[in-house]
Amino acid sequence: MSRLRIFNDTDPATPLLDSRDGGVIAAELEKIGVTFERWQARHPVAPGASQEEVFAAYREDIDRLVAAHGFKSVDVASIAPDNPNRAEIRTKFLDEHYHKEDEVRFFVAGSGLFTLHVDGRVYEVECVKDDLIAVPDGTTHWFDMGAEPSFVAIRFFTEPDGWVGHFTGTDIAQKFPRYDPDAR
Repeated sequence: MSRLRIFNDTDPATPLLDSRDGGVIAAELEKIGVTFERWQARHPVAPGASQEEVFAAYREDIDRLVAAHGFKSVDVASIAPDNPNRAEIRTKFLDEHYHKEDEVRFFVAGSGLFTLHVDGRVYEVECVKDDLIAVPDGTTHWFDMGAEPSFVAIRFFTEPDGWVGHFTGTDIAQKFPRYDPDAR
């Protein structure tokens, strides 16, 4: 189940808000310019489905976002717990960074934790199956897929070269807990 926890950026032990209510999550994130939506597939998507099958299941929502935001490319990213490079892949996203384009992800399966750092607050957003999150360009954040990552996500890009991270050099991400989907 989706979850939002908000903290002061100096106190990772005491949440100011902890909610699993989709409406509350969307409303709180909207205050900082982040979009949070829930999508439903038009038909079931089986594990191992092709990119084309995934796109077909969510075609209307994908087309709506592409038209509204001018995305130039859309793809599907998938990682399983048995991926031999999972630790290396995970590490790439654990430090605070930002992008020069919106980071838009829709979770077809599995989960991950987006942690946003905005105006002295830290917003932990656990995204699960059927969640879309759109983080505006310039928003500092980090992403944790867990020690045994398991997710399939549709990614939207404005620029053909896709995701490029600009790291802040701060240590804030190390002060907050890592993602453990089993402990939530």
